[in-house]
Amino acid sequence: MCGIVGYVGPRPSQDILLAGLARLEYRGYDSAGIAVIDESGELGMRKKAGKLKELRDSLATAALGDGTTGIGHTRWATHGGPTDVNAHPHLADDDRLAVIHNGIIENFAALRDELAAEGVTFRSETDTEVAAALLGREYRRTGDLQQAFRDVVNRLEGAFTLLAMHKDHPGLVVGARRNSPLVIGLGEGENFLGSDVAAFVEHTRKALAIGQDQIVAITPSEVTVTDFDGNPVEAAPFDVSWDAAAAEKGGWSSFMAKEVAEQPEAVGNTIRGRIKDGQVVIPELDGMDELFTGIRRVIITACGTASYAALVGKYAIEQWARVPVDVELAHEFRYRDPVIGDDTLVVSISQSGETMDTLMAVKYARERGARTLSICNTQGATIPRESDAVVYTHAGPEVAVASTKAFSAQITALLLLGLHMGRVRATLSDASAEVAELAALPEKIATVLSEEHDHVEQLAHWMADTRSVLFLGRHVGFPIALEGALKLKEISYIHAEGFAAGELKHGPIALIEPGQPVFVIVPSPRHSALIHSKVVSNIQEIRARGARVIVVAEEGDAAVLPYADEVIRIPLAGAMFEPVLAVVPLQIFAMALATAKGLDVDQPRNLAKSVTVE
Repeated sequence: MCGIVGYVGPRPSQDILLAGLARLEYRGYDSAGIAVIDESGELGMRKKAGKLKELRDSLATAALGDGTTGIGHTRWATHGGPTDVNAHPHLADDDRLAVIHNGIIENFAALRDELAAEGVTFRSETDTEVAAALLGREYRRTGDLQQAFRDVVNRLEGAFTLLAMHKDHPGLVVGARRNSPLVIGLGEGENFLGSDVAAFVEHTRKALAIGQDQIVAITPSEVTVTDFDGNPVEAAPFDVSWDAAAAEKGGWSSFMAKEVAEQPEAVGNTIRGRIKDGQVVIPELDGMDELFTGIRRVIITACGTASYAALVGKYAIEQWARVPVDVELAHEFRYRDPVIGDDTLVVSISQSGETMDTLMAVKYARERGARTLSICNTQGATIPRESDAVVYTHAGPEVAVASTKAFSAQITALLLLGLHMGRVRATLSDASAEVAELAALPEKIATVLSEEHDHVEQLAHWMADTRSVLFLGRHVGFPIALEGALKLKEISYIHAEGFAAGELKHGPIALIEPGQPVFVIVPSPRHSALIHSKVVSNIQEIRARGARVIVVAEEGDAAVLPYADEVIRIPLAGAMFEPVLAVVPLQIFAMALATAKGLDVDQPRNLAKSVTVE
């Protein structure tokens, strides 16, 4: 899940590479480095452990010159710790060749032994340096960088995106991808490569998506794409729907704060254009009704936050489309030999569209004849291209590692999908009330942000020394309890757990002691008086044992008042729509608590935004 950027053109590459890496730093920030072929034809390289600032400071004292060909990398460590030596780029061929890499080369040990037997010595612990050394050897044999690249990638196993340049070939950067992201930016007299479009969107919004097992060579005037055997292929063009300003903080204290505040817009953009004549009609699925008719089962597969969105989707799709839905963690799915076939619809969810576990689950499902649909926020990503159909969220770029607006947009997309399926399968005769609820969501999210933000932030500051927080929910509130706990763990580094409220008496109530903070997501009594009364009973149980109870409840719910220490209000909404509202104060709480502890909410330790390795 490293970030990579490449540039060839008329301009000095150093600043272009650094700006691209700044936008890709969410993908990894253990170390960073760049390599540049300067105006005299020499290859210079600089890399530093730590965040991008360390590299910037190093280059401020001694720049790499005005060379117009370069590659850059920001790392999330896998093989070898985050040190200067293990940082990318890695050099080979007497330091005339530079290579950067995202992914894991699974057969690197055997290749390393082969090269060591030939007398090659290694300076790092990384799998990437093995690929660089192998490429250097093949280049010396062939004298042709692109041919050497083809020979090397055909020997590599695992997931990788590789970029390389050689001092003998200024004005040329070669890249390849297998199970790892790479996109091309098309400029005027210049071209770019990047892990995603954020690497170059400041300079161009015209892009090409390259496919699995393909190689790209860019010069200032030409882009060539082939398969691993050298056969020409045509890359798929697309226009980036957002500009560089969307990926900037714009005066906010953090990207996370900005993205929390952008949720009304993200949800609104995801809904826009998908309601017609009082019904949900998703244009991307036009003419694809066969995906949903004749199926006997839906499996939603995802990881992390996206899997909690999937749990909300399970409730909605089962209720509206009347088909059984299972939620599977993508990293477990293909390893247990699941029973799937052509009567199964597998829905994958990934913000980046490059999550490796989810991608492998989609490929597995297709190999076994299942129908596949992806929910994704990123144009040109691999998972949508591997699926039969895609429903894009339109949340815009999400830079903070901890997902907020992408999560809300994912739930919204699942609600849209459930209503679309209900119409196609004729299981929902009148969806006018649900469609009205959907259309009202952006304004209701804005209400939560305006009316509860300061209250929740103050609550977090009061609890800055808290060492453990529990979250409880029933029905669609249970996934939100899980997500609230995950947000707190991700950015505050304290113990947090989410439970189904009914599980309390089966064990977790042993965790309750005087002063233990517990957030409870309370469902509306308007939708189910029984579920509501059960949750109120749960509150009474933990309050009797000394818990400090913070309740998230709808406006006007007075039944919780005698038992709550704090009440956070959300607007009235339909049962399936409450999760999008209830999660917002939990996001604010996690962010405010982390800030009170002096932590970096955008770049939490040990994490990266897009997990592109298994």
